[in-house]
Amino acid sequence: MTKGTTSRGKRTAHRTHMQCRRCGNRSFHKRKGRCASCGYPSPKLRRYAWQRKNFNHRRRIT
Repeated sequence: MTKGTTSRGKRTAHRTHMQCRRCGNRSFHKRKGRCASCGYPSPKLRRYAWQRKNFNHRRRIT
C-alpha cells in the first residue's frame, strides 16, 4: 500500500549484473545479455575515444 521507503527497499534484492566471462568485471547485464564494460558477446571490444585521456598535447612556444 505504501509507495515510500518500504517498497524501495525491496529493489535491492535482485542483482542485475553478474561477472563477465571475457573481462571479469561484474558488469554483465543478465536480462540484456550484454556486458556494460567490454560489450560481450559482440566480437569487438567496447571502447571509445573519450575513455582515454591523451597526454601528448604539448604547448608550442614560438
